[in-house]
Amino acid sequence: MMMTTFAYPERVRNELRFREITVVKSDYFSGFQRIVFGGEALAGFSSHGFDDHIKLFFPTPGQPFTAPDVTDAGIIWPGDARPPSRDYTPLYDEKTRQLTLDFWVHDGGVASAWAVNARTGDTLFIGGPRGSLVVPLAYRWQLYVCDESGLPALRRRLEALRDAGVKAECRAIVSITNDACKGYLAHLPEATIDWVIGHDMAVVEQQLQAIDWPTEDYFVWITGEGKRAKSLADRFTGHLDPQLVRTVAYWHA
Repeated sequence: MMMTTFAYPERVRNELRFREITVVKSDYFSGFQRIVFGGEALAGFSSHGFDDHIKLFFPTPGQPFTAPDVTDAGIIWPGDARPPSRDYTPLYDEKTRQLTLDFWVHDGGVASAWAVNARTGDTLFIGGPRGSLVVPLAYRWQLYVCDESGLPALRRRLEALRDAGVKAECRAIVSITNDACKGYLAHLPEATIDWVIGHDMAVVEQQLQAIDWPTEDYFVWITGEGKRAKSLADRFTGHLDPQLVRTVAYWHA
């Protein structure tokens, strides 16, 4: 008989707002372009879930950005002209009212190309987060599986666990292109992280097969490329409580 934990993750709705934010500084480290944004528009910004996402809208050369109208019927874009957008994990500091976004630098990415070329004073429009999944911190057993795209969310979660002093059996399996990404979580030496170099999914699957799965008080988070994430999650069907396994496609091949 399947047993459930003491609490399930809870969904929270947020007021949908579009904001124009300004680049305060930009630095490169461990495969990411880290950009810190500021601006009065960040007043009231809130993000309750560790893997929340906001939409970033990238400027089309020669065309000013016009925010859409948010109506009861949905979001209406002027002339149905919606600019290119991508989803990113917000790292927000309420004290400084600054928003940090970490962009994985890679060839051919709209967001990556913008981030590499961004300079202090540049502006960007964002929307959201529209909703949050608030995942309790105190699950006794926790597993996080991701690739580079999920590292900002994983960073946020591990920092929250550390800051709250949670004593849990927590493990992460992170698939990365090369060793460059390891420094991204170097400030969390207490975290148990298995790095899988070269995105070898066979190794990831072997590690999952070797796990002695708990029957209660657990949480599992799987992200990355859509088909890969689903394939990994499918092996849990019928074995784990689906409300305690969160699978999210962060990108699609």
